[in-house]
Amino acid sequence: MTFTLETIAGIESIISAPQFDHVDSDTIEGALDEAARFFSEVFAPTNEIGDEQGARLVDGQVITPEAFKPVWGKLVDAGWTAVTGSPEYGGHGFPKTFGIAISEMMTSANLAFSLNPMLTGSGITLLTRHGSDELRDLYLAKLISSEWTGTMVLTESEAGSDVGALRTKADPNQDGSYRINGTKIFITWGDHDLTDNVIHMVLARTPDAPAGTRGISLFLVPKYLLNDDGTPGERNTVEVVSVEHKLGIHASPTCVLSFEDATGYLIGEENQGMRYMFTMMNQARLEVGLEGLAVAERAYQHATEYAKERIQGRAIGADGPSPIIEHPDVRRMLMTMKAYTEAMRGLIYDAVAADDRMHSASTEEERDAARDRLALLTPITKSWCTDHGVDVASIGIQVFGGMGFIEESGAPQFYRDARITPIYEGTNGIQALDLVMRKLPVQGGAVINAYLDEIDALAVNLAATDDLSDIAGALSRSLAAVRDATTFLLEADPGDAMAGATSYQEMLGTLAGGYYLALQARAATKGAQDDPWFAAKVSTARFYAMTILPLVSGMAGAATSGSNVLFAIDESLIGGVK
Repeated sequence: MTFTLETIAGIESIISAPQFDHVDSDTIEGALDEAARFFSEVFAPTNEIGDEQGARLVDGQVITPEAFKPVWGKLVDAGWTAVTGSPEYGGHGFPKTFGIAISEMMTSANLAFSLNPMLTGSGITLLTRHGSDELRDLYLAKLISSEWTGTMVLTESEAGSDVGALRTKADPNQDGSYRINGTKIFITWGDHDLTDNVIHMVLARTPDAPAGTRGISLFLVPKYLLNDDGTPGERNTVEVVSVEHKLGIHASPTCVLSFEDATGYLIGEENQGMRYMFTMMNQARLEVGLEGLAVAERAYQHATEYAKERIQGRAIGADGPSPIIEHPDVRRMLMTMKAYTEAMRGLIYDAVAADDRMHSASTEEERDAARDRLALLTPITKSWCTDHGVDVASIGIQVFGGMGFIEESGAPQFYRDARITPIYEGTNGIQALDLVMRKLPVQGGAVINAYLDEIDALAVNLAATDDLSDIAGALSRSLAAVRDATTFLLEADPGDAMAGATSYQEMLGTLAGGYYLALQARAATKGAQDDPWFAAKVSTARFYAMTILPLVSGMAGAATSGSNVLFAIDESLIGGVK
């Protein structure tokens, strides 16, 4: 993680910004060490417990697993959720690039539990950028400390991906507040017993609002209304109707919430709710991409430990039974897990570093470049990392063999938990449409082509290095395929572009993964002769280049074949025989 912060994110340049003058490399290294201890020793033991006990609805109150409350108290006391918060409201003021490393540890330790501070953090960003001074003064400090937590309340039964179809109403009161009425579904950590208050960020329509997303406003709706002294007082009329029974993340209460004349407070201006909510959603999409990485890392560590201990068969050249890690196919699986995981980390840390640079840039040109890079990388981060987080967790089950299908091995939970990540916070199909229909055309394709030019420059640089020329060749071949597909999609009609979007997203993500591993291989070559750890970085990049990057060219046909092959069969013949 430290190596990625240094070689990909450029953490040294980020903390050189004036607002981070209290942060230095030694502080970051020490904090990472302490975070590793805390999340390994305190947080991680709750993962299996949470999966087994789950969250329950009892007399209208969500009850979390019994081990969670003391751990939450320790999390708040340690201040880990306040790392990137504004010092003005009690936060530590570290860059987001450092915060994402802390989040990775927390999420690897317990994905279901980590969703609570993750959504709270996204709500903090939303309130910081769009809330009034009054709302910030009332709520931000408690959210940053995690004494209170936040939710994202968008989805309704008829308004999932199509948010513009939502019907929840917000009618004004004489005192400036609003009465919120409606039912929302799939609300992650919509209620719980860990804190004194839960702060909902709710999308709703005011009277006479325009149809669709243009008529959506955003409201802050607390579980408990505040007394004059800022403490929680009267219970707001927000009811938990039910808690969903899910494939995974059992300890994360996914709630149906009913708002019946609930008191809410307008955030920003009326009919600007979707614009504000995208502040929260885009941060959450990076964090969900991180979930793919975090579960992959945990599954990889779990599978590697098992492969070193499990004795089965005789490896080539061995005198007796061998640990399965010595068998070529098991080694292939573990190397695949390792390569994807390290590639994901590079992509995510680069995206979050762009966010930091966007807010600390000294010139408008630098700010715009960082903003465009973040916008380009966000859908790739969310989709590619979650798709392959699921893949890596599945490979982990395979490493365990028959035992991997048994819950007691621990491997199935990683797969069950990871499976939601390609779905929520905008399905990966929606991310593909965002990438191809919105992000590729920015500045006539200049943003995507600048990113591809970076990869090309690295490939040229590596080609001049004997030890890395094979990686350069693989990178260049994949880059050529992505360039061709990019040109096709930029010129294609909307139907053909949409048809190729998911395949293109996979192509670009796979190429990006190879790029970040190649960057790290270049940085590691100086120490590779003397240090096996650096040598492993080079070997991992080479494995990815030789076995995974070639998949990019194989996907080119799917990305450029157009929509006719998808709609050639009448829908009446799909799903059955006439």
